[in-house]
Amino acid sequence: MRTRLAPIVATLALLLGAAGCAGDSSPRYDEVTAAPTGRQPGPGSATPGSSTPAKPAVENCNPRASLRPAGALPQPGKMPSGTWMAKVHARGRLVLGTSQDTLLFSSRNPLTGKVEGFDVDMGRMIAQAIFGDPDRLQIKVIGYNERVNSVLKGEVDVVADTMTANCARWKDVDFSSIYYEAGQKVLVNRDSTAKGIEDLGGKKICAAAGSTSYDNIGTVKSKPIAVAKASFGDCLVAFQQNEVDAISTDDTILAGMAAQDPYAKVIGERYTEEPYGMAISKGHPEFTRFVNAVLEKARQDGTWARTYEKWLGRFGPVPQPPGAQYR
Repeated sequence: MRTRLAPIVATLALLLGAAGCAGDSSPRYDEVTAAPTGRQPGPGSATPGSSTPAKPAVENCNPRASLRPAGALPQPGKMPSGTWMAKVHARGRLVLGTSQDTLLFSSRNPLTGKVEGFDVDMGRMIAQAIFGDPDRLQIKVIGYNERVNSVLKGEVDVVADTMTANCARWKDVDFSSIYYEAGQKVLVNRDSTAKGIEDLGGKKICAAAGSTSYDNIGTVKSKPIAVAKASFGDCLVAFQQNEVDAISTDDTILAGMAAQDPYAKVIGERYTEEPYGMAISKGHPEFTRFVNAVLEKARQDGTWARTYEKWLGRFGPVPQPPGAQYR
């Protein structure tokens, strides 16, 4: 049996990080244990629980189409009175819901203890637009199955967490325009002969509970066995300990996992489309429009491209940002 302790140790170091490590004297906004005061749950808030049940898709829904920006962005520090942006500014920080173990998108840096990545930088762009300071960002680490609930319960202002905008979720929350296009693939042992997920019938494939990746495994005709873990970091550890045969989620997330494990490889073509949007309360449509204006500016002035190059440039040329669609 292969010894895989080194990758496991490396992974655990990444997942656990060095929160509070010596030498980091900057303000820590990484984790919140309770909802910030003065927050209002969105309309139709769910009863608090571990997850939000899946709902039927909205008829004639285009999940990529968001609310159109309402004109030019206001100057940082001068948010219109009565808007959610003004409340965020008065509070002094933007609360972002995300994960801490999605390498390249939102993972804890083991050297600094800070959560960082492409998704975190999306939140930083919003903070910059509100305050003129991208560091006015408070990160609340949430589980994949709590992404919708964290918005419904008013625990966060926005979720940016490799979250697919789909019609079922649109029933509960609003989404920003699409800021990243992903697609689901499979990670397997490097000596596997499988060419794609259809070759893994009867095999255990891990995905995070509450993710569309978990749901998608159940639609594969060869009938692989979907195994739910709390996070994709837990999936990687289970894979390294031979508890599961594979992991299936979005291709760029898998690439980050493969970079951590020399015994792993990503196979097959994308078998789903996963357009990422930021989840926002339906009670604050003006905030959704504001976020969309921030994203539009980032597409136009090169901020999106620079963010992609920073985190994902190792995987190839920088693509064009996803074009915005509006309702």
